[in-house]
Amino acid sequence: MSAEWNQLINRIPELLAPSMAKDHPNLPVVKEEGLYYYGIDGKKYLDYTSGIAVTNVGHRHPKVVQAIKDGADQLTHGPIGVIQYESILKYADELGKVMPGNLDCFFFGNSGTEAVEGALKLARHVKQRPYVISFTGCFHGRTVGSMSISTSKSKYRKWQPVNSSYQVRYFDPKDTPEEAVGKLNHDFNELFRHQVSSDEVAAVILEPVLGEGGYIVPPKEWIHEIRKICNENDLLLIFDEVQTGFGRTGEWFAADVFDVVPDIMAIAKAMASGQPISATVAHHELMQKWPLGSHATTYGGNPIACCAGLATIEVIKEEKLLENTREIGSYAREKLSVLQEEFPVLGDIRALGLMIGIEIVNPDTGEADGTLASKILDYALEEGVLFYFCGNEGEVIRMIPPLTVSKSQIDDGIEMLKRALIRLKNEGFLQ
Repeated sequence: MSAEWNQLINRIPELLAPSMAKDHPNLPVVKEEGLYYYGIDGKKYLDYTSGIAVTNVGHRHPKVVQAIKDGADQLTHGPIGVIQYESILKYADELGKVMPGNLDCFFFGNSGTEAVEGALKLARHVKQRPYVISFTGCFHGRTVGSMSISTSKSKYRKWQPVNSSYQVRYFDPKDTPEEAVGKLNHDFNELFRHQVSSDEVAAVILEPVLGEGGYIVPPKEWIHEIRKICNENDLLLIFDEVQTGFGRTGEWFAADVFDVVPDIMAIAKAMASGQPISATVAHHELMQKWPLGSHATTYGGNPIACCAGLATIEVIKEEKLLENTREIGSYAREKLSVLQEEFPVLGDIRALGLMIGIEIVNPDTGEADGTLASKILDYALEEGVLFYFCGNEGEVIRMIPPLTVSKSQIDDGIEMLKRALIRLKNEGFLQ
């Protein structure tokens, strides 16, 4: 570590807000490439986070890097509407070809929470109703509007005005599809009877696969029933696919997996392989009800980010990453099942494509154990693989490698995880 690096790291508390700088694991790196980070300690780390589901085509994919360079030769900023430029229009056109159903019109922003805010504003504007229904455990962002519908952790909502939404229960993995559908209808009926009339509700929003709340994959029947409830009550259905989009589930979007087309979608993260861009998406007829001045942006749809987004779509298609995600996702699930037999600390394994959650439990009680999960993350990093956490108590380990991952790289990462578990067992942390 250079002297300058060391001085800067020591100054983190004065340079960066704690809410930005104190996440896990604070790994100082100098480079990223493919599936790897290169630390200032000289070590190479296998990345099973994809920058938190962002670099789906791998870090610094050559085609994306070249698109960024070429884009910068033309434009670095474009206040869309003040000027028009080719990359944003080409990107919108290509995105429309991979979006579910008839979703073909875009409002570009910079982040996932902006896309969600746009979806909420659009729904309320179209329906001219004030309220939105969300699901307990879902995470939609940390700005005020998005936070009002986020319930993955209560600390996100502390001291904030969050009275514009109502919540119903998300799918419980312990339930059968029939039980889940029954609970869903009960919850909506009770909500409409006792708390808010359906004609005051603009939309229902959910993550079709629970992300930050614990990587829970609901059955198709449950998602289809939500679509039915929205249709029967004249409500717009919003999918937050910020984390599930662009191949993560083995299809372009989770909506494709469940065969349900929402009215509005929020997308971001993997759109442009690390360049900041997001979009609120709807059919063009619905979007036309959101007229000039009702929403706007300065940076949204940045021309360089649009170039990177175009390249990202091309890479996913050319390298057949949807197919790879389905194949390698199944392979990783099988390998984890074998590891689970040896280490009962590994509880429920939830997987769809390469969106994999590994629940960490107390082997004696079966209760979720976030403290133990944190130790496993730390030891796995020392072995050379970077995971991330989720769940209300941080009890679920996210395994979300780039979609370019190979079987040998899955073998490497799970072997590193196994070594971390063996170390913990030898040190008395595991039974």
